[in-house]
Amino acid sequence: MHRVHFNWDRRPSCAAADQLRRLIGGCLDRLGCGPSEVHVLITGDDEIRSLNREYLGTDRPTDVLSFPDGDDLPSGVRLLGQIVISLDTARRQAEAAGLSELRELSELALHGTLHLLGYDHANDRGEMNRVEIGLRRELLS
Repeated sequence: MHRVHFNWDRRPSCAAADQLRRLIGGCLDRLGCGPSEVHVLITGDDEIRSLNREYLGTDRPTDVLSFPDGDDLPSGVRLLGQIVISLDTARRQAEAAGLSELRELSELALHGTLHLLGYDHANDRGEMNRVEIGLRRELLS
C-alpha cells in the first residue's frame, strides 16, 4: 500500500491528484517498493527557486526537486520523501512540447519519484533515463 499526500500552493487547470497518485503508486509497485508514503507539493517558480537556491545552490527556478527521506514511520510505512513541482515551469514546458499540463505534471512526478528511490541521472550512465522511459511507456500510454 502506498500513500501519496498533496499540498497545493498552486492549482492545476484540471483535476490532477488521482492520476498523479495512481502514477506514483504504479511506479513504486513496478520497482518493487514496499508500503511507502510520498508527499507532493505543487507550487510556483518563486518557491521552487528559493528551495533550489537553499538546497542546491542554484539561484533559478526548476521544474522538479526531490527530497529523499527514508524513515520508517510508526505505521510500518516508509516515508520516501517529498517531490516539489513548479506549476509555472510545468506549464511552460508543456506548451513548448505540445503536451497537456497534466501530462507534463505526470512526467515530472515520475521523474521526482525515481529520484526519491535513489536514481541519479547525473551519475548513472543512463540507467535512470532507461527506467523512466520504460515507466512512461507502461504508465502514461
